[in-house]
Amino acid sequence: MIVKHQNSEAVIIVVHEIYGVNLHIEEVCKSLFKAGYDVICPNLLGQEEAFEYLQEEEAYRNFMSNIGFSKASEIITKLLVEVKDNYQKVFIVGFSVGATIAWLCSDKEFVSGVVGYYGSRIRDFLDVVPLCPTILFFPQKEQSFEVDKLISSLKEKKIPTYKFNGYHGFSDPYSTNYHSESSKNAYNTMMDFLIEH
Repeated sequence: MIVKHQNSEAVIIVVHEIYGVNLHIEEVCKSLFKAGYDVICPNLLGQEEAFEYLQEEEAYRNFMSNIGFSKASEIITKLLVEVKDNYQKVFIVGFSVGATIAWLCSDKEFVSGVVGYYGSRIRDFLDVVPLCPTILFFPQKEQSFEVDKLISSLKEKKIPTYKFNGYHGFSDPYSTNYHSESSKNAYNTMMDFLIEH
C-alpha cells in the first residue's frame, strides 16, 4: 500500500502486525496521509488477505515460520534505502511485531524517527542502540512479560516510553482490546513526535 502527495518532504513506513495489512493498518495509513505524509505500508506476509483476529495463533506461527524478525527488518531496511534520497525525513511507525521490526531498523543513520506501538518482542533485542529519535508505547499489562521491567530497561537506555491504559492492541478499533482514550492519547503523542522531528 502506497499513498503519495505531490510534494511531501516526509514519508512514513508503516509496519503491520502479524495479521497483515488489515482495516486498522489501512486506516492508520490514511490518517497519516491526511496529515500530509507520504505513506508506504509493505505487505510483509506476501498474501492479499489479512488474517482475522480469531486466527491469532495461526497468524503468529505464519509470521515466525515464514518471515521472522530478521527477514522482515531486511525488507524494511531495503525499502528505507530505496526511498531515503526522495525525502528529507523518513519515519517508521510499527505495531506489535511491526514495532519490534521498527526498533530493529532504528539504528540506521538515515532514519529520522521511530514510533513503536506495543512491541512486546523488543525485550529480545535490547542490544539495539537507536541512532534516531525513538518513542515506544506500551499497554498497562501484557500476558507474556512484565511491561514495567521492559520499560525500566528502556529508560536506562534513555528511550522515551509511554504506558497507556488497556492491553495489547489498545489503538486498534477492531480489536476487543481497543481503548478509545489510550488510542487517542497515543496518536496525539505520535503526531507531536513526528512534527517535532
